Amino acid sequence: MAHIVTLNTPSREDWLSQLADVITSPDELLRLLDLETHENLLAGREAKRLFPLRVPRAFVARMEKGNPDDPLLKQTLTVQDEFVTAPGFSTDPLEEQNSVVPGLLHKYLNRALLLVKGGCAVNCRYCFRRHFPYAENQGNKRNWQVALDYIAAHPELDEIIFSGGDPLMAKDHELDWLITQLEGIPHIKRLRIHSRLPIVIPARITDELAARFERSSLQILLVNHINHANEVDQDFRMAMARLRKAGVTLLNQSVLLRGVNDNARALANLSNALFDAGVMPYYIHVLDKVQGAAHFMVSDEEARAIMRELLTLVSGYMVPKLAREIGGEPSKTPLDLQLRQS
Repeated sequence: MAHIVTLNTPSREDWLSQLADVITSPDELLRLLDLETHENLLAGREAKRLFPLRVPRAFVARMEKGNPDDPLLKQTLTVQDEFVTAPGFSTDPLEEQNSVVPGLLHKYLNRALLLVKGGCAVNCRYCFRRHFPYAENQGNKRNWQVALDYIAAHPELDEIIFSGGDPLMAKDHELDWLITQLEGIPHIKRLRIHSRLPIVIPARITDELAARFERSSLQILLVNHINHANEVDQDFRMAMARLRKAGVTLLNQSVLLRGVNDNARALANLSNALFDAGVMPYYIHVLDKVQGAAHFMVSDEEARAIMRELLTLVSGYMVPKLAREIGGEPSKTPLDLQLRQS
């Protein structure tokens, strides 16, 4: 029987306390999981210099003690492979470091991406923005206003995407201000929020936030970022129920990660867990080629084979779209058209 970490976490209603209660030391993380004797895991501790380790105890509580291959641990623990300089990988794989104004990326015709906050609740080791210059794109009202002025001046935009870092690192009153400004721009119809906070700290979905979404004149979509079924717990399901009641469209995107979810059964379990929580599988991305994350790479050929098998395990509406994002392209590039025709 799996032994799950028991931690003294704050009340699930206090998301800010949970956000502050984080582990930043690889040694402490491994000690909590009874893995402190695994020298091969400890050997990666210095990779925190490349990209800090950060994982809330609320998320660690879902990891299995004594399991060096726990899928949540593998997403968050520093490893020696991060020092490898891999051919074809870069610090800016999606060519994002040329924003139109600070913190605003207008990559696609009808939608623009606002980097609301630079920080995250958890530092995922495969993050494609692990080298992003957040200091030059700070999330504050001054930069937000410049971005809003750009959005108002571009009527081809009908959807704004809140991203980061993690946009839900912004407090409720900050999000209220941003949403109010967007509601005053006639050509904006939809607000999409990409966030990992609802799965890492489900208490982030406060009653106040859900109420604000419910009364918005915009169509609100939340795109969760969940890679493995073990991440989904009862607190997350309750948070999603709160948002569904508020009329929010709930989606999920994943990254195909070597050693985490690179098999059809793991993805089938994830799709079932998501659907049971009222969340539709939306995208599964092949890894963005960011330096420091090459050890997570799954080839396109293997990805297609996994997705082909996934089609035999779950209903078609529970199969996410396999895609890659390529810097400079006008949309995501689908990789699974051949699968669905076969």
